[in-house]
Amino acid sequence: MKNKMTETHISLFRGKKVRKTIHKSEWWFVIADVVEILTDSVDPQGYIKDMRRRDEQLAEGWGQIATPLSIKTEGGAQKLNCANTEGLFRIIQSIPSPKAEPFKRWLAKVGYERIQEIEDPELATKRTRALYKAKGYPDDWIEKRMRGIAIREELTDEWQNRGAENERDYAILTAEISEATFGLKPDEYKKLKGLKRENLRDHMNDFELIFSMLGERATTEITCTENSKGMPKLKDDAKAGGDIAGGARKKLEKRLGKSVVSKENYLSKQDKTKQINE
Repeated sequence: MKNKMTETHISLFRGKKVRKTIHKSEWWFVIADVVEILTDSVDPQGYIKDMRRRDEQLAEGWGQIATPLSIKTEGGAQKLNCANTEGLFRIIQSIPSPKAEPFKRWLAKVGYERIQEIEDPELATKRTRALYKAKGYPDDWIEKRMRGIAIREELTDEWQNRGAENERDYAILTAEISEATFGLKPDEYKKLKGLKRENLRDHMNDFELIFSMLGERATTEITCTENSKGMPKLKDDAKAGGDIAGGARKKLEKRLGKSVVSKENYLSKQDKTKQINE
């Protein structure tokens, strides 16, 4: 079975970012991020090399602890050494740091939450909703965003089963839908909104979310109905699904006399409205 495209998530420990991804139904964390937090090292990779030289047992078992996984970076997806909770506990043993014990407690909590989510998938949805709520998003926007996430997951499952093999394939197909729907590829869209590492859809307004969902849902339906296989056909389907959403967008824009595609960051727009009302 082909590996599904992995997503990179961010957790915070005392304000510092730790990148993580799901692998074998559990969280795997970027080792260099953890080492940087615990040691305050400006060269975590160098520290890891020295640590392995000091600890022979760690060096011998490194192949069982560290697994290269695809992680989103500023330069695109890269294979970075990651470890699960058990592996990180072993690494932490070799790091003399006053942060070690609080980090272990934090790590155990994060890992336990993942186990809970596997047993009860609805918990993950509840936590995501709560996160958006805490960031200031209104309930009606959150409902659209959550529905969009479900539609996206359904589409990527179909892509996985029908010939998409890696993140580059997913990016190509996503770009086809986006360009046909909005006239912009995702990187162009982010540039328009002044975004860098942020999630584009977290900064879309209602209509932008709705047309994103329409393009992806239409693509899924076309792909399933036509039993598409292989990247060339999936790419055609993506463009076709995006064209359907793009056509609807253009009709609405003509009737409204304004563009749906917005330079506004959704939250900043909400803040401006709140300031005016206050």
